[in-house]
Amino acid sequence: MKDIETMNTNRKTLIAALVIALLAPLGALADDAHHKPASASSAAADDLTDGEVRKIDLEAGKVTLKHADIKSLDMPAMTMVFVVKDKAMLDKLKTGDKVKFKVVNDGSKFTVTEIQPAP
Repeated sequence: MKDIETMNTNRKTLIAALVIALLAPLGALADDAHHKPASASSAAADDLTDGEVRKIDLEAGKVTLKHADIKSLDMPAMTMVFVVKDKAMLDKLKTGDKVKFKVVNDGSKFTVTEIQPAP
């Protein structure tokens, strides 16, 4: 009978040790996230790419941008046409404007989801 009790105690101890071992890295990650609040805002800034407006097609909802490397898409600097998420985004742009923008690959096309004047 003592052997069964010892086995159960050993099993419980082993399970507790495994749970602690598995959860410890998660705690470290949570602590790390709480100690770096500034990185969240800088990460958002890193999502924006520098560009220059070359052409605007209001009717088609497209903008041609000469842009720097788009790190989030692993795309080198070039000039290309993008679809915009909302045609109203184009109302405040004019050819030659320096901008910062965010683009996503929605599977079939590259879409500008955010665009703002460059500081």
